[in-house]
Amino acid sequence: MPSEQPSPSEQQKYAPELSQVLKPPPSESDRTSVPYTLTLLFGGDIMCHTQNFMTSDFSVIWKEVVPFIRSADFSFANIESPVDDLLPYETYPSFNMRSAYPEAAIRAGFNVFSLANNHSNDQGVQGMMQTLVWAEKTSDNYENSGRKVYFSGVHDEKNNAGDYAVILKDGWTIVFYAVTEILNTRTGAEYINYVPPDQKSRRMFEAKIKEIRRQNPCDLFILSIHAAVPEYERGISEQRRQYYYSLLDSGADIIWANHPHVVQEREIVGRKESENFSKVIMYANGNTISGQRRNPSFNNPSAAREYTGDGLLYKVTYIKTEISAPAVLEETESKYITTYIDPSSGFIVKFLNNDFIKFLKESGLGKWASYLFERKKIMEKIKETKTWL
Repeated sequence: MPSEQPSPSEQQKYAPELSQVLKPPPSESDRTSVPYTLTLLFGGDIMCHTQNFMTSDFSVIWKEVVPFIRSADFSFANIESPVDDLLPYETYPSFNMRSAYPEAAIRAGFNVFSLANNHSNDQGVQGMMQTLVWAEKTSDNYENSGRKVYFSGVHDEKNNAGDYAVILKDGWTIVFYAVTEILNTRTGAEYINYVPPDQKSRRMFEAKIKEIRRQNPCDLFILSIHAAVPEYERGISEQRRQYYYSLLDSGADIIWANHPHVVQEREIVGRKESENFSKVIMYANGNTISGQRRNPSFNNPSAAREYTGDGLLYKVTYIKTEISAPAVLEETESKYITTYIDPSSGFIVKFLNNDFIKFLKESGLGKWASYLFERKKIMEKIKETKTWL
């Protein structure tokens, strides 16, 4: 299990980032002349196919993106698998990770996780209970690390009224609630935050959001939804869009959705009466890491399945002028990432940018350079929009 503080080797590996992350939070007296600021970063799905768990050093997966992940107060990802050290690694269709794999993502900086998705119960009730054992131990191990770790989505009581995390930091209160609308099987469904995608269940869920927020006054309510939408499709139905608007009306501030394994648009939502934008919808952030791009179509980079190799890291900054003031969205930052297969067949995360493409070209890897040049142009067409409601 990870120690409470990073090992000496990890401290050296991530030294610039850790010195920033582990510094003590500012005191209230330090905040008299500056606004309260909170930064949140959202990834997508962390998956573990055969190509991933055969990697000899999981930390290599994240090496390039560590500084950006750790630049946020809280960085979110969806663990799309049980985490059970009593079982071997297992790939599609019934996944299992051993703890070393997600712990590498934690050391890289991810510290808030959804456990609710269609693969949560791939290893039955035992797999879910072992996932909980790992999650609870991990939270305990990082309690005093300066970067606590939080989970939501699976619980050990049947029909739990609400498995959500309440996160406190420097004058901010965040509620994080992870649910799934889709299950591959109903085994152990009572241990998962499951919201069936029918009208009756959705109206009940909206009422639950209101009640959770009433019981937990907060600055931001972050809702993770593993959505019952088609995989590998980039379009968004009007029904889905309107449903998410209704969840914002019910009390959610940020909707962070996933499941398609491809990046979809993100939307900034404002209320005309407040004259500012304060709410965010991410319809899907794609794969943060997976083995789905195992055979890149170098001659057809726009093919539908090629999108599974790219993802979005989306950073949002909120401010409030005083501790009791409403949170306002100040800025957003989007960075596209790509799963690159290095010459040793390692699947690693790289920024999908001109610097990496230039490096590939100068290294004699022209096929990869040309492919990712086209992928970059394609991904940059997926824009952020603004909507007044």
